[in-house]
Amino acid sequence: MQKQIIYFDHAATTYVKPEVFEAMKPYFLQEYGNPSSIYSIGRSNRKAVEDARISVAKSLGAAEPSEIYFTGSGTEADNWAIKGAAQALRKKGKHIITSSIEHPAVMATCEFLKKEGYDLTIIPVDSEGLVHPDDVDKAIRPDTVIVSIMMANNEIGTIQPIKEIAQVCRKHGVLFHTDAVQAAGNIPIDVKDLGVDLLSVSGHKFYGPKGTGVLYIRKGVRIENFIHGGHQERNRRAGTENVPGIVGLAKALELAVENMDAHTRKLTSLRDRALKGITERIPYVRVNGSLERRLPGNLNVSFRFVEGESVLLMLDMKGIKASSGSACTSGSLDPSHVLLAIGLPHEIAHGSLRLSFGEINTEEEVDYLVDSLVEILDKLRNMSPLYEDFVKGENKNV
Repeated sequence: MQKQIIYFDHAATTYVKPEVFEAMKPYFLQEYGNPSSIYSIGRSNRKAVEDARISVAKSLGAAEPSEIYFTGSGTEADNWAIKGAAQALRKKGKHIITSSIEHPAVMATCEFLKKEGYDLTIIPVDSEGLVHPDDVDKAIRPDTVIVSIMMANNEIGTIQPIKEIAQVCRKHGVLFHTDAVQAAGNIPIDVKDLGVDLLSVSGHKFYGPKGTGVLYIRKGVRIENFIHGGHQERNRRAGTENVPGIVGLAKALELAVENMDAHTRKLTSLRDRALKGITERIPYVRVNGSLERRLPGNLNVSFRFVEGESVLLMLDMKGIKASSGSACTSGSLDPSHVLLAIGLPHEIAHGSLRLSFGEINTEEEVDYLVDSLVEILDKLRNMSPLYEDFVKGENKNV
């Protein structure tokens, strides 16, 4: 069985659902007014933005719609949360805490602030990629201004104990931000119950449009503005609002929350089917990340004696689109910092594959994937002198 494209990279981006596209269309074609204008098509756009704000607040469990701010991406939301908090609280201190497996949107922001004179503590994770709340507790100092720990990891799918970490931060009076870009639409989020101060979301991860994001800012939390200019977003984020994108994001998140139970069941079933097939039919495989605390559609595996990039290219030739745990495809010779952080040696980290399943995927596609991987791994390992030496060594020990 083979299709032209079989897409197993939903953690990278998703398509826009037809219902979302239909909700957006009028704001491209008819309702194109500037929301800041006082005439009718401006006012109707303003109402569309505010209705979307109400919808997103409900989907995330926010106390008030005024806690929701629309951004141009999850990356922007991460930058705004961390830089804004650091700048607003610099008189209190200049210490920031994050983890060793954060997305570059958080990690690079923290490194930027480090160059600006802030102290940075990077908390390690265990072999499953979990941050332990006790480690956060020990790392907090009197001059700590913000802690940023992602809700779910984009590579290995591990879901963090966010509520417990938030309680630690609240005990110390320190702001807590979580990057929920991978989590939103895949697991339930209730910001009041979690107790977070700041939370980032990206629309294109849950079948919404690209170029859209959200920053939740809990009422009473003060952070500096990130983009200056106009008076949009209640004077907090300048720039004419992306009305179609905002409407689309709100609709996509609403659909994700409504259908989450069915979504979770399907993606978990596909993931487990792939996991069973790969581990039963391919030797020398390691599963990366927690099996219990894991996003439903995420599977990250390492194949010994091969390069992840080679596996990716050969899958692509068979019409299968996936992602590697190795950064080779971005032009770097270094393996994923996430895989190194959970203790993988370089040679195994380089042979990693991330599969992220979506609502369009089928069991037949998963079976074709497993069959393809069996063939590809056999071919690549037969060309590997490392594998040949390993097999010879094993046979000597029999």
